[in-house]
Amino acid sequence: MSKRKRDISRRQFLEGTGAVLAAATAAPALKMKLPAANPPAADDVSSGVPTSAIRIVVNGTEHRLDVEDRWTLAELLRDHLGLTGTKIGCDRGECGACTVLLDGKPVYSCSNLAVWADGREVQTVEGLAHGDQLDPLQQAFVEHDGPQCGFCTSGQLMSAKGLLTHNPHPTAHEVQAAMTGNICRCSNYNRYVEAVLAATATKSGAASKGNPGRPTASAKPDSEISTTKSRRIPAASITGAGGAR
Repeated sequence: MSKRKRDISRRQFLEGTGAVLAAATAAPALKMKLPAANPPAADDVSSGVPTSAIRIVVNGTEHRLDVEDRWTLAELLRDHLGLTGTKIGCDRGECGACTVLLDGKPVYSCSNLAVWADGREVQTVEGLAHGDQLDPLQQAFVEHDGPQCGFCTSGQLMSAKGLLTHNPHPTAHEVQAAMTGNICRCSNYNRYVEAVLAATATKSGAASKGNPGRPTASAKPDSEISTTKSRRIPAASITGAGGAR
């Protein structure tokens, strides 16, 4: 009688089958993790993307660089020039947080391609201050509690700067109109308007101090003052016969 083969228990059968299934499942994953024999070079990642060589002046500094034609101006400033003061809020040209000055005009940098700025001048919020000296507009924003959360502040500053560059003495209505494209989710609009108007007064005061010998619009030359004194009208003619009013 032949020797009886060893019986296989149910547990042993299931364990053996499970091991085979696990190996079969892991094999494709291991194959995917294996490095390719000739990995692509890092420079070839964007080889199919068109690029352009541009010259751009940012905050007074000239840059010559190659940019991908799909980059926005905000992307160039933030990711490739390190100027992160320009914020990206909506990224579709609605909130104004990314506002910069392009040849002195406020624009949404998230909606302008970097190649469009070739040969042009850009000013960001980093270009307002002179060393440790804040721009009068920045100082007015601080003194009038303009920033709340602060995220939209850089865009608010640049829109206001663009206004004051072309209109040094705006009215409150003109300030509101110029900053309509900047959303403040903290609803601090009145403080921003007050700050801009205060900045104009500060600049006017500084200009008058810088030219002490020049009469201001409200001041009168000495000759005109002396003439006015000689033509002073008697008090009786002002008050009239009925006495003082």
